[in-house]
Amino acid sequence: MEQRHLGRTGLRVSRIGLGTLTWGRDTDEHDAADLLKTFWEAGGTLVDTADVYGGGEAEYVLGQLIEGLVPRRDLVIATKAGSVPDPDRRFDGSRGHLLAALDASLARLGTDYVDLWQIHAFDPATPLDETLQALDIAVSSGRARYAGVSNFSGWQLAKAGTWQLAAPGIRTRLASTQMEYSLLQRGIEREVLPAALDLGIGLLPSSPLGRGVLTGKYRHSTPSDSRGASEHMAPFVAPYLDDAATRIVDAVLTAADGLAVTPLQIALAWVRDRPGVAAPVIGARNAQQLTAALSVEALSLPDEICRALDDVSAPVHRYPDQDWSTL
Repeated sequence: MEQRHLGRTGLRVSRIGLGTLTWGRDTDEHDAADLLKTFWEAGGTLVDTADVYGGGEAEYVLGQLIEGLVPRRDLVIATKAGSVPDPDRRFDGSRGHLLAALDASLARLGTDYVDLWQIHAFDPATPLDETLQALDIAVSSGRARYAGVSNFSGWQLAKAGTWQLAAPGIRTRLASTQMEYSLLQRGIEREVLPAALDLGIGLLPSSPLGRGVLTGKYRHSTPSDSRGASEHMAPFVAPYLDDAATRIVDAVLTAADGLAVTPLQIALAWVRDRPGVAAPVIGARNAQQLTAALSVEALSLPDEICRALDDVSAPVHRYPDQDWSTL
């Protein structure tokens, strides 16, 4: 698998990442082992997790598989901290919470460092410089090799990225931002992506298949074994089952028929090769699904197909993003 630099750093990652959102909950250790081995054998390196996935079980399962199944040195392990299961406070970006969460993540993962440590979301109740100081401490102490953020809006990313560049050698530059990005969700193109490109921050798209909808499996019904049929995941899929999404899915199916490939390959190739993207993170349920996704490595979409998909999925961006002098 092709390797790409993560933003303007020396860290290289496989251009497809393996997500672990369901590990320890819907994906047991046996299936996780199959997924990790399949990914590694295909040349994949980037494995993304978080301290809240499965209440910590995702990190624990991954930790059990490192070394015994796949050498630690062959993986780029990314985890996140900052989300909290608190009905009164969804995010905690305080330095104390973040550093304690990192130590807990390292214990579950069974490693003394993570390759990429990410702030899971912006915390408006904590000064941003305090949150970012936790990244500096993590990197300077050796507990994290690189640092990034996740789910930051455009102004939040621009402010954080600029702050970290203000004193080179003292602060660690942001390597990445992880955001939802697909043909069904192009909102980051408004401000987040321009900020990331300007600051040299690599984009790690989550849900690159539109939460599974872009595969076409929900076109006529909801498969009984799909996430859309799962009680706790159905609300996650539901927003992309409207008429607007249907038109985009139809275009993906048409492109797939024309190129004799699958809708999954079309959707994943489109986001993988967008400007600023380092590695889409895919969350397969089993090794068969993962193998199907990894087959996109051999596919590059023709320009005319990309333009057609761009047109049908284009978000409405007017003032102040376009030349507003003509509006």
